[in-house]
Amino acid sequence: MYGKQTEYAIAIMSCLSEIYDTDQGRLSAQEIADMRGLPKPFVSKTLTSLIQAGFVIGARGPGGGCELARSPETILLYDVYRLFERESIELACPFGGTTCGVGGACGIHQKLLRIQDALEDLLNTSFSVFNAKLREATPRGPRFDLPEDRVIASRQPYRAPADSIGQSTLGT
Repeated sequence: MYGKQTEYAIAIMSCLSEIYDTDQGRLSAQEIADMRGLPKPFVSKTLTSLIQAGFVIGARGPGGGCELARSPETILLYDVYRLFERESIELACPFGGTTCGVGGACGIHQKLLRIQDALEDLLNTSFSVFNAKLREATPRGPRFDLPEDRVIASRQPYRAPADSIGQSTLGT
């Protein structure tokens, strides 16, 4: 579904979301690593990417540490996902472009679409789900308008191009 760095980034962001708008303040890379059971070098490296992307603010020295740059309500899991993964979240048909859709979908096509829908639903979740105060304020989750480029459009079923129907690349 996604790689280790994305997994670490989501874990880090969820940790910072938990303490957002509390008196706990900032967290060091070591504190985040301890809270999430992650290796500190990877937390530090991932925090650097999150800071460069503008999701996290970091401060050095005494009283330093990291905190979210803005409310967790306004940051989607997808925003973090696309930092470390390919832009497209489509699941390719394992049979290739000219098989699925020729005479119907492949045997696992509908299952792939269900996985795709579940992934899209997951990634369209804001980090506010990790913040107790924000969850209590809006039990069904926060509602806010997202720019169009941040909403993941539903995937359409793949169909082979019309000129490939009836043609087979097998055995040629």
